[in-house]
Amino acid sequence: MSSGEILAAAAHLHVLLRRKTGRVTDTEWMAGNREYARAMIAFARDSATQDGHTDLLPLAERLETLMALAVPTATSARETKAPRSGNDSSFEPAEPATSGQPAPDALSSRYIGRLR
Repeated sequence: MSSGEILAAAAHLHVLLRRKTGRVTDTEWMAGNREYARAMIAFARDSATQDGHTDLLPLAERLETLMALAVPTATSARETKAPRSGNDSSFEPAEPATSGQPAPDALSSRYIGRLR
C-alpha cells in the first residue's frame, strides 16, 4: 500500500468535505494519523446520513480501507505523536562547530531551504 494512494484518498475526501459541509481538514495529517482519519471518516458518515451528502460515503469507505491496509512504520508512529504546528517541527539544529557556533555553510543552506 503506497502512501500516495492514502494521500490521494484523503485529498478527495478533503475537497468534498470542504464543498459539501464547509469543513476544512488537513490532508497530510489525515493521511498520516489514524485517529484524525477516523474522526474525519466519522464526520463524513454523519454528514452523509444527517445532511444527505451520500457522495461522501464512498470516499470515507475508501480512506478507511486504505488506512486499515497500511502498515504503520516507526517514522509514521513518531510523526503522528503530536500535530504539526505552523513552524516546521522536523527542523533539527546544525551540529555546533568547535567554537560553539554552527558552521556557516550548514546553517545558511538549511535556512534558505526552509524559506517559503
